[in-house]
Amino acid sequence: MNKIVDVLSKCVLFKDMTNNEIKKSLESIDYKISSFKKGEIIAIEEEECVNLGIILDGLVEIQKTFPSGNIVTLNRFKSGNIFGEAIVFSKKHVYPATIMSIDNSKIMFIHKNDIINICSINNKFLGNFMTILSDRILMLNSKIKILSYETIRKKIANFLLDEYKKQNNNFLEFSYGRKKMAEVLNVPRPSLSRELAKMRDEGIIDFDKNVIKIVDIKLLEGCLIN
Repeated sequence: MNKIVDVLSKCVLFKDMTNNEIKKSLESIDYKISSFKKGEIIAIEEEECVNLGIILDGLVEIQKTFPSGNIVTLNRFKSGNIFGEAIVFSKKHVYPATIMSIDNSKIMFIHKNDIINICSINNKFLGNFMTILSDRILMLNSKIKILSYETIRKKIANFLLDEYKKQNNNFLEFSYGRKKMAEVLNVPRPSLSRELAKMRDEGIIDFDKNVIKIVDIKLLEGCLIN
């Protein structure tokens, strides 16, 4: 139990909660812990979702399979991360993508009724859950904003300007490469690389591996107008 509590203390759902508060919350519900081997499917796209999942150990990927057979990794989650929080209470509560264990993993599943029970007895948990849902809405709005731009350059410019606000630095560091960035922007990877190279040649940005430098912020802002 103590090991589980240690992991949960680093999970956003249990932020600012003491170990005793976490233990008390767990004692009030009937949670389930399941183990998955590397390469094993945790949930299939369109499968009913009635539980919120918390990764206690391992690594999982959210994958989207297209009719062509292509598989795109939408996100990767590690210990302490959660999934299913945005859909477990929706009317159409089915997984929009497949969840795959890409390492030996342990997942805690909490039924939606038990989520309501914890929210009713712990205001911190309730506040954390509401914050997570709010952040999810903001993230989706950001993605919709990216999709609304008609050119790759405008999508890149909007993305970099948002990162500039978050990181408060002209040197933008990313924990992922061009493949993931292309997926975030919903553009082909080769097209992304070509446009980044053009923007570098025009003195707007510079880059080295996973670091992109904003050379001229005004030129970058101008990309959204032109």
